[in-house]
Amino acid sequence: MNLSKNIIKEIQKISGVENIKISEADRYCYSYDATGRIFMPDAVVFPGSAGEISSILKLATKYRFNVIPRGSGSGTTGGSVAVQGGVVLVLTRLNNIMNIDTDNLVAVAETGVITADFHRAVESRGLFYPPDPSSSAFSTLGGNLAECAGGPRAVKYGVTRDYVLGLKAVLPTGEIIKTGVQTAKGVVGYDLTKLIVGSEGTLAVITEMTLKLLPLPKHKKTMTAVFPKMHDAASAVSEIIRRGLVPSAVEYLDNAAIRCAEGYLKSGLPVDAGALLIIESDGRTDSEAGTAIFELETACRDCGASETKIAKTKEETENIWKARKALSPAVYQIAPDKINEDIVVPRSKIPLMTEFLEKLSKDSGLAIVAFGHAGDGNIHVNVMLDKKDKIALGKAHKAVDDIFDYTLKLGGTISGEHGIGITKLDYMTKEIGPVEIKLMRDIKKAFDPAGILNPGKIF
Repeated sequence: MNLSKNIIKEIQKISGVENIKISEADRYCYSYDATGRIFMPDAVVFPGSAGEISSILKLATKYRFNVIPRGSGSGTTGGSVAVQGGVVLVLTRLNNIMNIDTDNLVAVAETGVITADFHRAVESRGLFYPPDPSSSAFSTLGGNLAECAGGPRAVKYGVTRDYVLGLKAVLPTGEIIKTGVQTAKGVVGYDLTKLIVGSEGTLAVITEMTLKLLPLPKHKKTMTAVFPKMHDAASAVSEIIRRGLVPSAVEYLDNAAIRCAEGYLKSGLPVDAGALLIIESDGRTDSEAGTAIFELETACRDCGASETKIAKTKEETENIWKARKALSPAVYQIAPDKINEDIVVPRSKIPLMTEFLEKLSKDSGLAIVAFGHAGDGNIHVNVMLDKKDKIALGKAHKAVDDIFDYTLKLGGTISGEHGIGITKLDYMTKEIGPVEIKLMRDIKKAFDPAGILNPGKIF
């Protein structure tokens, strides 16, 4: 442990003895995220206010120790791990929903609020917060903002950044800032809010946020469409958009994903299908949602769906989404390890991308499981392997390289919602040029002159 006893005593004075953990067992619990990579922090602190965070960051800047913001640790690119040691700042104590304004359709919440809890709170007031990442049952709002999380509903409603009106945050130098507005419009100065959202905890520590809400769509219809070939399912997604239909979600599972979900849940999924689409429509009336789902069903049938089924009960709907959200853990039935990427391609290019992935799997001999938010072209590609097998590991890294190259060739991006963190550091220059990277580095230095906030991420 690199922190001196005097620094630890100073932090104890700030947040309380009970809110700093320095034993090896306690530190180990916060040494990893969903990547599984382990980096032991020197201490773990649970601050209770923006003022405490400010004091800790001033101390860090003075004594040059690293501070790593962390929510629930559900990130998939290593954004919340202490790759260069330091203090992990766990923000889960800041978990108050401070205001839900039903007149102006905004809410103010602290960074540690669990996303699903926030959903339930606003929906109980007849309102709607669309961002819905698969980790919503345990991820925090602050983590969602740091990574600019998306989710199935992004096809119709957009991603996290589209709902953040303003922030309260602490700079690495300790200043507490407020950005943005609480109104529908506001163009005074640079948009610091949008700059901080998606910055992966490298520019500031978010403590509070003002979020835009929508009226709650009271009616939903969910359906599944089974296709004999992945290409047909991908073509159906393009056709849905071409017809001007706007579903609230369009998710897809390839055959490997279907088999994984069925093996995990035993819910009766069609394991012989080439692909499965999960499609949802919503509306203010049952008729509006029903008309939309009928048009979506027709589009799927026209594109070769062998079977379509509209859920009749809430339980059937929940079971459909349970299968989709179980996929991340379910894929481990194939192999003990995975390299998980979240590429995005233009929706019209989804058929080309799925064909490429199928061929790559055959050529490399690696199991590649693909599923994701087909409605906005966001594909979660899971290259399955045993990382102890050095030959397989080399093939997997080569496969990821090829996937990224082809994604960019199609006009896509190498990360839609997972960020760069540490896992995509070596690939960032494939997409971002040297002038742009220098500009980003300069922005980082302006926010964090001492380089103490979440170092080793993105760059």
